Amino acid sequence: MFENIFRRLRRDRKAFMLYAHMSGTLIPLSDVKDEVFSSGMLGVGIAIEPDGNKLFSPCSGTVGHIFDTHHAINIVSDFGSEILLHIGLDTVKLKGKGFDIKVKEGDRINKGDLLCVFDPDIIKGAGLMTTTPMVITNSMEYSKIDTRPACTINAGDSVMKIEK
Repeated sequence: MFENIFRRLRRDRKAFMLYAHMSGTLIPLSDVKDEVFSSGMLGVGIAIEPDGNKLFSPCSGTVGHIFDTHHAINIVSDFGSEILLHIGLDTVKLKGKGFDIKVKEGDRINKGDLLCVFDPDIIKGAGLMTTTPMVITNSMEYSKIDTRPACTINAGDSVMKIEK
């Protein structure tokens, strides 16, 4: 009961931060070499060219959906943001090979929790890119979303400010 009250209070805040889902090089979503992401069709976000093999939660919330092929996870933040984390581009083609999911649908997660360990060599060996977008799929519900400019980033660094 109290958890629901606190979650509602957090959702009533006017601004919310999202944090880097991995370490590497942050790039604008518009620079992602996949038109579905770069066009903004799925929403506002950023992407990271990873220098490691771990995907972390960018916020506290709930695991909403894990794709059958384990290449993507949806999170619903405590703020109400619907977040798509998509490891690599066209990695659905790998049919789950190289992805080790560490959570399950419905799990309560906190900022920085390990969500997945992936094998970048398998992704690259298949001729695919490891670029990992993070997109707010319900972006139109917010008045303003500021994203950090291109830079080298560590997992857990702030990357987006979302305002109601």
